[in-house]
Amino acid sequence: MKVYEGTILTCDGENSVFRYLAESDGKIVYTGNELPKEYENYERIDLGEKALIPAFTDSHIHFASYATFYAGLNVADAKSNDEILSMLREFVAKCDDKLVIAFGASPHSVLEKHFVTRKQLDEVCPDRPLFMVKYDGHTCVINTKLLEKIREKAKNLRGYHEESGEMNQEAFFTVSDYVTNSVSIPKLLKNMQNAADHMASKGIGMIHTVSGVGFPLDMDVSMENWFGKGLKNGLQLRVFFQTMDVKKVKKLGLPRIGGCFATALDGCFGSEDAAMLEPYEGTENRGVLYYSDEKVIDFCKKANRAGLQIEMHAIGDEAFDQATRALKAAIDDFPREDHRHTIIHACLPTEEGIKICEEYKIGLAIQSAFIDWPQEPNDYLERILGSRAEKLNPFKTYADHNIVMSVGSDGPCTDPDPINWIYKICNNGKESLPVQDALKMCTYNGYHQTFDEKERGSLEVGKIADMVILSKNPYEVKPEELNTLEVKQLLLGGRPYEDLTENPIKQVIRGIFR
Repeated sequence: MKVYEGTILTCDGENSVFRYLAESDGKIVYTGNELPKEYENYERIDLGEKALIPAFTDSHIHFASYATFYAGLNVADAKSNDEILSMLREFVAKCDDKLVIAFGASPHSVLEKHFVTRKQLDEVCPDRPLFMVKYDGHTCVINTKLLEKIREKAKNLRGYHEESGEMNQEAFFTVSDYVTNSVSIPKLLKNMQNAADHMASKGIGMIHTVSGVGFPLDMDVSMENWFGKGLKNGLQLRVFFQTMDVKKVKKLGLPRIGGCFATALDGCFGSEDAAMLEPYEGTENRGVLYYSDEKVIDFCKKANRAGLQIEMHAIGDEAFDQATRALKAAIDDFPREDHRHTIIHACLPTEEGIKICEEYKIGLAIQSAFIDWPQEPNDYLERILGSRAEKLNPFKTYADHNIVMSVGSDGPCTDPDPINWIYKICNNGKESLPVQDALKMCTYNGYHQTFDEKERGSLEVGKIADMVILSKNPYEVKPEELNTLEVKQLLLGGRPYEDLTENPIKQVIRGIFR
């Protein structure tokens, strides 16, 4: 039983700010500006200059992939391909894994302005498969040893480039499936525990993971679900199955369907395959729309009729239009008042699509970390998009249309960091939002996205005491200084977060029987 005294930012419907919050048995029992007598004997926590807020959510992450890459080599900060190869050489010498994984390479942030090649990777690692993933998680370069493993499955797929070793689109998904299947289950689970601890250090109390990357019998989906159910430190995990097969999802008893991979409607800007209504600057290329309208509408209708919550990846404006048309058709076909269907990314919307989102209450899981992203810099986006680059990530426009936005990392594309998300939302030019809105997007709205807002997401009486102590009150920090905020502590059910140290197999077995 504790009383927190100081700045209490509730993120409730009125964004109330109180002086006191009392917690008992893991639940919030009081918030207000005058402390009732029955709470005077509770242990007192003086926040001082710090602030108490709800725990953050990461509303879109590829958790198993993030955990795998988090355990590998991150080359995102390298300034040249020579530096990347040097880092790889050192990592390969120390790494005893049968398959070497590196992540974060960007042709836009290195001196050479191009990707490393298969030949260069062979020189660094000739005797083991090596998987070098591009920063956006949609492209990779592989060495010859890995090429030999996947050639027969990938050689006739879109995005297969044997000479350079670069794989994107369907070929990339095939390589990614192979790599994920190659990591041993115990190692993967331990990596997931380490990744969860890292996310908790950033104040994240709930993780929305998109799963389903080619394991036999969809074992990865079941494993992530069991992993989440087996957690006993209060961390919450919600699984979205990346498939268009509604029967599979219903068979597993999951309430959510979608994400990226099989439910991605297009590619991304980094590979210039995000689906566009008009060609990329100076080209005839309009990107790739993976599916016909008929297929996406049929999927959405079936999933909506089955009572599932739908999420779909859409980055380009043509993909955004397709997503909104399909969700509109599904809701018209079978109206549901509170469906919580969501479009992921929604980087470049259209006016018509925004109107549909507002009318049909379609939410957005956005990635503010993509703004001024070193791996995909503004000058690159301006070069490929022209004046359309000014229309990217229109958060204020979305808010003006009463569209509910939550925020995610899209990890492993970016490292989960809610403080950075808030900073970017509040420093987005004419599309900036007040810090109160940004904080709510990173807390309450994420819980709302998965129907968890009745128990978590705001500091209100009766809710579970999932809370974060921040170094300062963000409401009193200048927008340009919000990135100086620090997460001091994550409290789940009123208790300090406990790292995951038990045998991960034991944790999963517990989840199976819950």
